[in-house]
Amino acid sequence: MKKICLFLFLLVALGASAQKTVFPLVKDFGPVFEVPFAVTLTDPKQEYKILLDVVTAGAKPDQVNENLENVARIMNLHAQAGIPAKKIHMIAVIHGSAITSILNNETYQQKLGVPNPNLPLLAALKQAGVELYVCGQTLFKRNIDIQTVTPEVKPSLSAITTISTFVSKGYTVFKF
Repeated sequence: MKKICLFLFLLVALGASAQKTVFPLVKDFGPVFEVPFAVTLTDPKQEYKILLDVVTAGAKPDQVNENLENVARIMNLHAQAGIPAKKIHMIAVIHGSAITSILNNETYQQKLGVPNPNLPLLAALKQAGVELYVCGQTLFKRNIDIQTVTPEVKPSLSAITTISTFVSKGYTVFKF
C-alpha cells in the first residue's frame, strides 16, 4: 500500500512539474501554470478590483523586479481562471525602494549600472490595462525627478491616499 501511494504521489508530482507555463493576459510576464484538477472558485460575471502595493525593490538590478512581476502574475491567474479581461480592474502603486524599478533606462543605468529590465514588463502591464501610479511623496523623499520615471507610470499625491481611495471603492489590497 505504501508503495502504491508513493508511486501515485510521484506520478502526480512529476506531472505537475512537467506542466507548461502560460501567459493568458500579460504576454511574456507573470507565468502561471494550468491546473486542470483545480476546483474553480472564481466567478466570470464578477468584477475583480485589485490594488497592488509594490514597495520592495527587486533582488538584483539586472533582473525584473519579482514584486512588479507579481502584478502580471495576478492578472494572468485571474485570466487563467476564466475571468474576462474587462472584469479585471488592476492598479499598482509603486513606492519605497521599488521606485527604482520604474525609472527610465538612462536614469536606471546611471544609478544601478545596467539597463532597466523592468521597462518591457511595465509596457506589457499598461497594454493589459493595469493602471500604474508612483507615490509623489517617495519621489520627493528620494529626490527623483518625475521626468526620469517611465511614461507608463503616472504620479499620485501619495501611496497612502491612492490606497485609501481605491479601498473605499471596493478594491482588495495585496502588498509586495
